[in-house]
Amino acid sequence: MIVSIAQITPAFLDREATIAKAIMAINEAASNGAKLILFPEAFIPGYPEWVWTNPPGRKGLSNPLYEALLENSLSDGDASVEKLRLAAKKAKLFVVMGINERNAEASNASLYNTLLYIDDKGNLLGKHRKLVPTSGERLVWAPGDGSTLEAYNTEIGKLGGLICWENYMPLARYAMYAKGVQVYVAPTWDYGEVWISTLRHIAKEGGMFVLGACMPMKVSDIPDKYEFKRQYDASKEWINPGDSVIINPKGDIIAGPLHQTEGILYAELDMALIAHGKWSLDVAGHYARPDVFHFGVNRTANKIMG
Repeated sequence: MIVSIAQITPAFLDREATIAKAIMAINEAASNGAKLILFPEAFIPGYPEWVWTNPPGRKGLSNPLYEALLENSLSDGDASVEKLRLAAKKAKLFVVMGINERNAEASNASLYNTLLYIDDKGNLLGKHRKLVPTSGERLVWAPGDGSTLEAYNTEIGKLGGLICWENYMPLARYAMYAKGVQVYVAPTWDYGEVWISTLRHIAKEGGMFVLGACMPMKVSDIPDKYEFKRQYDASKEWINPGDSVIINPKGDIIAGPLHQTEGILYAELDMALIAHGKWSLDVAGHYARPDVFHFGVNRTANKIMG
């Protein structure tokens, strides 16, 4: 089975242009025999990079950016998600997509960092909302809850994962291990040696394939109309180099890292390696020791409206 990662740059805060770019990547991956394509964290309509540069009190800088982010974000069931579902169906490809999601079930004015799972028939399998936005991300994203910690039985294996630094949460990881995930997705904004070593550890610990998708981004990718762009040093070119990787259950990198470039990363998965790894280490099986440790997940949705 061939899987792929779209390490591509969105059209910053432009939903329709970014979706068009995503559909091109979906079609390209399908034409190269892939059964799955993973996109980076918050791919549509882009990662809110300004949370790391704008002082929180400078509302004149941040208000227009949040306005544009909210206007160009998605909610499940809207026309934009339908375009992605149709593209997946036509390409006969599983699509895992990072989006900024409006809370359409309530005020329609707050955002979640969300991962959409779409199958190769165009069905929306489900979504996961990031549990803890990291540091400055809390200026734009609300926290998710345990109701979206899910994995999906599919013809390409048990599919699930976590977003960015959720992967540093041992209990969140264990929730995925306990659900028997075989193809584990980790869309992110992080990159570099420490992050890649984390994904290698997760692959070995969980006995599964790990796909780490990151978004390459240059200062030049930010439209000039956004004032925060001028806060970068004139010599700076890359904001994020990408470093997407695919890792096998032994912890070996089998594709990538893709560094300082756009492209689609491919790897062929030998699913037998999962059994080989878990024969000796199965952290949610014979290593679990339920007589010693107790584990539970609160799956109750924190609904604003009943």
